Amino acid sequence: MNGGNKTEKNIALAGNPNVGKSTVFNALTGMNQHTGNWTGKTVSTARGKCIRGDKTITLTDLPGTYSLMAHSAEEQVTRDYIAYGGSDGVIIVCDGSCLERNLNLVLQILEITPHAMVCVNLLDEAAKRGISVDTAALEELLGIPVCGAAARSGKGLDELITRAEELSDIILPEPPVTYPKAVEKAVSELSQPLERLIRGKISTRFAALRILERCEDFISTLDSFTCGELKASLSDEDSELGGAYNRAMAVLGEKGIDPALLRDITVTSIVDRAEEIARKAVHSKRSDSFERDRRIDRILTHRIWGLPLMLALLGLIFFITVKGANYPSEWLYSGFSRLGAVFREWLRAVGCSEWAESMLIDGIYGVLSRVVSVMLPPMAIFFPLFTLLEDVGYLPRAAFNLDRFFSRANASGKQSLTMAMGLGCNAAGITGCRIIDSPRERLIAILTNVFMPCNGRFPALIALIGFFAASSFQGTLILTAVIVLGAMLTFFISGLLSKTILKGESSSFALELPPYRRPQIGKVLVRSLFDRTIFVLGRAVTIAAPSGLVIWLMGNITVGGESILTHCSAFLDPFGQLFGMDGAIILGFILGFPANEIVLPLIMMIYSGGGILTDGGGAAELFAAQGWTAATAVCVIIFMLCHFPCATACLTVKKETGSWRHTLLAMALPTVTGLILCFAVNLIFGIFS
Repeated sequence: MNGGNKTEKNIALAGNPNVGKSTVFNALTGMNQHTGNWTGKTVSTARGKCIRGDKTITLTDLPGTYSLMAHSAEEQVTRDYIAYGGSDGVIIVCDGSCLERNLNLVLQILEITPHAMVCVNLLDEAAKRGISVDTAALEELLGIPVCGAAARSGKGLDELITRAEELSDIILPEPPVTYPKAVEKAVSELSQPLERLIRGKISTRFAALRILERCEDFISTLDSFTCGELKASLSDEDSELGGAYNRAMAVLGEKGIDPALLRDITVTSIVDRAEEIARKAVHSKRSDSFERDRRIDRILTHRIWGLPLMLALLGLIFFITVKGANYPSEWLYSGFSRLGAVFREWLRAVGCSEWAESMLIDGIYGVLSRVVSVMLPPMAIFFPLFTLLEDVGYLPRAAFNLDRFFSRANASGKQSLTMAMGLGCNAAGITGCRIIDSPRERLIAILTNVFMPCNGRFPALIALIGFFAASSFQGTLILTAVIVLGAMLTFFISGLLSKTILKGESSSFALELPPYRRPQIGKVLVRSLFDRTIFVLGRAVTIAAPSGLVIWLMGNITVGGESILTHCSAFLDPFGQLFGMDGAIILGFILGFPANEIVLPLIMMIYSGGGILTDGGGAAELFAAQGWTAATAVCVIIFMLCHFPCATACLTVKKETGSWRHTLLAMALPTVTGLILCFAVNLIFGIFS
């Protein structure tokens, strides 16, 4: 760690998930923050500056983790940053209502560095549950500074930053955890020569434990931060370190301790110590402070009723989205049309040529305005409602309800979380697959995430269903059924991959059910509108602009008296008819690859025979005139659910997997599935018609 005389300090924020760590970070840094990836990892860390008078503290918000001993990318990033990141200290944020569980991570971090302090957050929630934390006693037991806080209201944060100045001067009087005598002796055998090799870059005690338990990932990381001699020295019996390693292993062998079980032994010691500390520092007035949450969970996570209640809640969100999005979408498009007329008049006034005017207004501007007017209203409704569920604490319960289905498919239960993220944006859901530890299960989650309709496909699905549904309620039922179909396909394809090209057994994982909390409506709106809605909309607009140009050119360049769009549509028509659609529909999906939002307007544009992207007015009549039947509508809805992901999602797959082969597979899986389903639907309708 660095010295304590610098004006600017670098401090890391660590903690379990759901302890309010990001709330602490946001409250301290405000808008002075940015996000980036840890070098060599697909894991993002947020960094920001906390300015207090003439002092500046750079805070790094590390990924939430329960342990530093497992193999997920988040745990590796947190461990390596604390060990080698060059920070002056670590603030470990804990939840005051369940401190004992959080202390496990505290003790593990203290094994790496003494330059740490504890922020006992959520003391206001703990008090409501009749739980009090004696921070003075906790400070004495741990030997490091402890500060109480309620970050949502800003209480305790000034004291937290003030006491953070002490971090670089902390010296622990004794190790935070005492292990069995044989383990302690083995650690001491290895520590002295190891200290000379790693030269104080990390706690030799922590390093010795990881080496003795044969943690290959840690040894590789440690080797990369040393002179490169570690692996060679360990395997060379004649070297000082090699000899010490063999003596340490002999000590364990004499006591019958298998190195493969050493981690379990050390974890048990840490858990016992955490329990002892919590017993002395935490006091509860009630025998069961979480009884209310457990009563609610007995209903929401019930084996029989949990899933129907989840579908009902999801259906309610869809109903509000479907019902509420129509009018704002019409108002937006009407406003854009009037603004477009103003731009058109201005272009004519400055002498712009007719073809340039049409290209700019009917092409680029027309696509942009249509994408914004179709996408923004559903996103502005759906994202805040979805974020509200997240803020209340319901999403982990939804993941719990779905876990058994992924277990049967030999996939990770964490995929239920990434699947839910895909409802907002498939690219975000694919990126979220980083939380899955197993590379095999992570790849399954990435390849199947597209079966959840993203926000780009939601407006098209809502519009298609709205054209043929008799009421908003009926439309909601159909939309919910489509989402259920997407979930069922996710389970089926995940299981199919697990039994064929990605064989393997499902891994277990610990899913924390955080306490139910009163949502912060203001922060929910800000987070959902700016972090999600504006981000996704900006991405779509960036892609839609060049797409508008290409579409205009194809619609206005003629060959033999007909546009390129018409020629392509006629060429694809036999293929489309085979799957209950037509050439215009297939071409609309192909040209909509940059952004799913423009698929439906494209189909209408091809039908109208013009070079202008049309609006949604009169769509039902236009489709009927083109010979659409109930079979056509069902097939288009199914293919809207199951077709290749958009360009952004495909690029995200390439970034996350590093493989074009996997990217092509991610495109082929949903497309082939959709075509098979459409063929079957078309065949069934043909038999019974």
